[in-house]
Amino acid sequence: MKFFGELYEVERVVAELGPEDRRRGRQEHSRKVADALHQWLTAQRQKVPEGSATAKAIDYSLKRWLALTRYIDDAELPADNNRVENQIRPIALGRQNWLFAGSLRAGKRAAAVMSLIQSAKLNGLDPYAYLRDVLERLPLQPASRISELLPHEWTQRRS
Repeated sequence: MKFFGELYEVERVVAELGPEDRRRGRQEHSRKVADALHQWLTAQRQKVPEGSATAKAIDYSLKRWLALTRYIDDAELPADNNRVENQIRPIALGRQNWLFAGSLRAGKRAAAVMSLIQSAKLNGLDPYAYLRDVLERLPLQPASRISELLPHEWTQRRS
């Protein structure tokens, strides 16, 4: 946990800096911590039994090390994917409930609606206003222009 605390401390310090200063700060400080973490993981891997859950977790991290540390050299990348994780959490938590959607077809419909809602949110839209407008326009929308109703293309009709 010490390593992660240090990495997040660097992120707190560089958070308000411009891209070039953030990259430089990460390279000066996070790189050292990441290298130490890599050495520690490599040493720990030698101590755990092959096939154990711990060995699998360490192997997973070591095999993806370049991807895990790519953010150090790219100031535009976040240090973690917490934002995305928080956005998909409701979907993951509801997964068990969706087993009872009634049928495969109903489950697919629910998934499509939830995808539209999340896409609307990701595009900065009010999901209720978006869905209401799309459902009102859908019956008269030409099939050749259906893509205009997708969240990333949508513009609310003016009354």
